[in-house]
Amino acid sequence: MALSLAQPVVLCLLWAEPLFSCAEVLSVFWLVSSLGSRNVDGTIETTASTPVNSEVSLELNPGLNSTSSAPFNVSILHVKAVGNNDTLHFILASLGPPSLLLVHTGSSDTQLKIDWNRLMTENSSHSVWVEPVSSVLYSRALLFTKVWEYNDVNDTADFPSAPSKYMFPPYNLEDFVWDDLNKSVDKTAHTAKLCGKNVTDQDFVNGSICFKISAFDALGRDEEWPCFLHDANSSQIQFEIDSVLPRSNKSRFGLELVSIEENGVRSWIDTKHSIDDEYTPSIFQVYSLLSVKGNGSGPVLGYTHWKPVAYRNRTPVFEQATPSRHTGPQSKLFSNHWGLPIAFYGKDIEPKYTIMSVNITFGIAGEPYYNETYYLSWTSLVGIGSPPEDSFSTLVICIIAVGLGAPMAILLMGCIIVQLKRRKPMTPPGYQPIN
Repeated sequence: MALSLAQPVVLCLLWAEPLFSCAEVLSVFWLVSSLGSRNVDGTIETTASTPVNSEVSLELNPGLNSTSSAPFNVSILHVKAVGNNDTLHFILASLGPPSLLLVHTGSSDTQLKIDWNRLMTENSSHSVWVEPVSSVLYSRALLFTKVWEYNDVNDTADFPSAPSKYMFPPYNLEDFVWDDLNKSVDKTAHTAKLCGKNVTDQDFVNGSICFKISAFDALGRDEEWPCFLHDANSSQIQFEIDSVLPRSNKSRFGLELVSIEENGVRSWIDTKHSIDDEYTPSIFQVYSLLSVKGNGSGPVLGYTHWKPVAYRNRTPVFEQATPSRHTGPQSKLFSNHWGLPIAFYGKDIEPKYTIMSVNITFGIAGEPYYNETYYLSWTSLVGIGSPPEDSFSTLVICIIAVGLGAPMAILLMGCIIVQLKRRKPMTPPGYQPIN
């Protein structure tokens, strides 16, 4: 039900001394009319340029001869999204810990190059690059370095404060053996799944840790919870722990993310609140690790975007949702085992780049432990520019408009009737004739 702001203005001018003041009526009508144009954080929606559709392609181990096979335990997936005048390169690699490299260029004619002979040597610096080098506008590396496990004996789900005696040695993902990405690449759906395990650990006999990447060529929404709104400037990463045997009866898990940015880029976690949980039931917040040039006043260069929820079922359902929490970002020391960042940025990363880590932990006090289902998944969105923001759907706008508009219409009708009765002339009492 669409209500025009002109209606209460006219009514206020026609009838003086209404039951409610004009200011009160106008304020309520402004609220109703503005609900449909508000963003998730409550700010008024502004017109922003929507990313145009991109031409997306997937290539496995680019630059490797068809007669040659990739080195053992190494897979490199190149996702290329070509726009009208720019190109996004997403490179997912199992070179060391699973790593995602994002490179944004200002040309629609750029190519990813890999010197495979140099890549597999100790001096692998700059063996991965994008040509022409001068076209690179922004780059960032995101690494998944550790999976934490701790025994939550007191059911507090307080990972930062967990006593050391309850912390198990972390799973260092750089030590895992990873499956060949060729087994899971779907060039039609623009997806691939990288799965690995610790072959020396009996807890991984039938279990694995996986990272699934999904690329997009246009604005849309994922069908499975948490139902992220995505665009052509983003890719989705889903983290999974599947059938890994826990090391205690009350195990909870966490994931360490490491972000590498060039110096002069400020990173922090931005929080947005919402009154709408239409797309992810019971979740009213969204977090974004933003990268902004300079002191934070410049435009957003890139982001990692997530909702504070994970799922304990392979098919996400509300009953198996569990909250997630985060710590950080905080400074992180460079490691010589980070193969993809070294191959792109070189070994002198630390003096030229800023390294930050964020820990995502799963579960809160009172929630079931991992041991209940032996499965856990958490999803994030990675991209350039500002993350896409949800707004109220047409259905929600209609419900709000009817819910608030109908009572206001009745209220105004009542005001009109009252004023008409007040303005009706009163007939003075007359004298009755005397017989």
